[in-house]
Amino acid sequence: MSSAHDTGLRVDVAPAVDATVREEVRALIDAAEAHDTFAPLSDHVLLGLEGPLSPRAVSLLARLGETGRLAGYAAMEQHAGVWTIEAVVHPTVRRDPADVEGALLDAALGEAAARGGAVHVWLRHSHDAGADAMAARGLRPVRELLQLRAPLAPDAARDAGTPPLPVRPFRPGRDEAAWLEVNARAFAGHPEQGSWTLADVERREREPWFDPGGFLLHEIGSRIAAFCWTKVHRNPVLGEIYVIGVDPDFQGRGLGRAMTRAGLGHLATRTVPTAMLYVESTNTAALVLYRSLGFTEHHKEVLYADAATTPPQVDAPTARPIP
Repeated sequence: MSSAHDTGLRVDVAPAVDATVREEVRALIDAAEAHDTFAPLSDHVLLGLEGPLSPRAVSLLARLGETGRLAGYAAMEQHAGVWTIEAVVHPTVRRDPADVEGALLDAALGEAAARGGAVHVWLRHSHDAGADAMAARGLRPVRELLQLRAPLAPDAARDAGTPPLPVRPFRPGRDEAAWLEVNARAFAGHPEQGSWTLADVERREREPWFDPGGFLLHEIGSRIAAFCWTKVHRNPVLGEIYVIGVDPDFQGRGLGRAMTRAGLGHLATRTVPTAMLYVESTNTAALVLYRSLGFTEHHKEVLYADAATTPPQVDAPTARPIP
């Protein structure tokens, strides 16, 4: 199924994506990430490209002209009655009069309307023009996620804690159940992270970037009291505090700061020049902590919703947006 425009742009709606199209989409994502210096899509979508699409997922491919060059890609997936839409447009055509992003959004909204369900849309760049485009389609901002970055000094490993917090690496095949329990407790108020399953963890354990040595656990007694999962990106080179959390039973002991410093210390041993993390714009306590450690805002990612959607209530530490 496709929609055509007088500009020579068409949007194909595909319930499945073959290997050739996956390579096209990956090349598009790489171009956008190199241009913007941040990932244009969530981990959930990127992981989904590695295998068959979920039965609740749909891909949209925007192609230009007679050559059929891939100019944009959108992913939409329904969960708990809500369609979450993410899109990426090649940097060279973002100012194209064909309005690739608008065409993708209209096609995705049309699919959602035909299939039924509320709508969420992530906007990760061009916020001024994007906000106008969202408003014109009846969508309003309901959540704002900030990506923060900080230079990572070579001596961060030495200064990881005062005194150093005892941590150990995650053990694949042994720690999943205990970690999932703590993660669910720490992120009970988070619309995405708190519902992780064993399959979500194992999927990431199979990724080339996964390093159990960078998945740090702090135990009190026989329980995981806090954790800091790090990730190294290569395009550009960044060290991410991927997910960090403290069991509610052990909050108020300074473990959030200590685990952040431990994570930064580990990343420093990987010779990563810059650290980054995501945090909700409403999480005042976390923002105070991260800014005290030298983090500043790099960019924001805004979630828009239709009138049928109740704004999400987010009360949790920090985690990537994983619809």
